[in-house]
Amino acid sequence: MRIQIITVLLLLSCNPKAQDIVQNDQLKVEFSLPKKLKEVSGITLSNDQQTIWAIEDQGNKNSVFALDRKGNLLSEIVVENAENTDWEDISKDKEGNLYIGDFGNNENDRKNLSIVKLDLKKSTQTTSKAIQTTKFSYEGQTEFPPKKSNLLYDCEAFVEKDGMFYLFTKNRSKAFDGTFLIFQIPNKEGDFEAKLVGKLKLEGNYDDAAITSASINSKNEIVLLTHRNIHLLTNFTADDFSKAKIKTIALEDNSQKEAIVFLDDTTLLIADEKDKKTGGNVYQFKIN
Repeated sequence: MRIQIITVLLLLSCNPKAQDIVQNDQLKVEFSLPKKLKEVSGITLSNDQQTIWAIEDQGNKNSVFALDRKGNLLSEIVVENAENTDWEDISKDKEGNLYIGDFGNNENDRKNLSIVKLDLKKSTQTTSKAIQTTKFSYEGQTEFPPKKSNLLYDCEAFVEKDGMFYLFTKNRSKAFDGTFLIFQIPNKEGDFEAKLVGKLKLEGNYDDAAITSASINSKNEIVLLTHRNIHLLTNFTADDFSKAKIKTIALEDNSQKEAIVFLDDTTLLIADEKDKKTGGNVYQFKIN
């Protein structure tokens, strides 16, 4: 599969700047997901990298699935005290603590958004519990839902860094233009107003620029996944993404990609949903 590199404009306020170009390897199938996982919405890795933790979104069980590195299902772990309203991403901190983002918000009308921390440590567990719940609302959202031209409050992507969560919203506005918002929330028990720390714009249509997952590496680089592309964010600070640079890599594959995680600083694992005879795989992708 030939990889093409496309140039995207990052728009902050009224100041566009051209992004850099990166060279990449091909998207390679690592393994097929177990049949139980038809609608994977997030993946992350244990600290020893031997276990892949996976979740599914709205309409599926309140379970975390543990897979080995070959894709074999090790266990299905029920989260006893957390409802899967719409689980859209799973992430971890440096200590390996797991967090589930229950913030899927297709209609932009939810008022019960949250991130839950799990007591999940081992793939041999059969149950788990939420031991911290971070509830939040978005700074700037005053209507539930907003007008169709301002549906910017769905979310399927987040990372944890230095005691803070960073959320990257999914644009569902009429006349889609690639705009997305970045919010910061403290990694604590409580109810918070998510602080707006960035408003960026990706070029392309919905499949090019609607964000479905995120991951961060040890070099403070963040990848944002869309169905067709990977967007690499650099040159930002904790409270300000206004100077962020974006490198966009075309995957030349339009499956419903919903989950991404760094395997190391330059290698990614990407998962897509099963759709008839396509998808339902985990892929490896190398950023050179």
